[in-house]
Amino acid sequence: MLSSEQIQVLKDRLLQLRQDLLALEQTAKNASSTVTLDQTRVGRLSRMDALQGQAMSQERDRRRQLELQKISAALQRIEEGDYGYCVQCEEAIALKRIEFDPAVPLCIECAGKNEL
Repeated sequence: MLSSEQIQVLKDRLLQLRQDLLALEQTAKNASSTVTLDQTRVGRLSRMDALQGQAMSQERDRRRQLELQKISAALQRIEEGDYGYCVQCEEAIALKRIEFDPAVPLCIECAGKNEL
């Protein structure tokens, strides 16, 4: 079981991670904007590069949104007093696992089962 001091440190990390992701989201908006297909301005390969860059940016945005959802869920578990416990089996999550990823919702056993 986590102490209140440990929970506060992890909560602060979660809040900082969320703030960093939101700031990154603002700077990345231009990269995922619509690609102009004006053939008079750029060649075919340049457009393909732009489309590929747009697709990669959109995937980064999707992953960033998933991480923000994980962080919000972890902060909610802190507020409800359920933080540090697996959302599936309700057993305590190992401290090293939580320190590595403070938003992690599953213990290592349940995470392994979900990957199969």
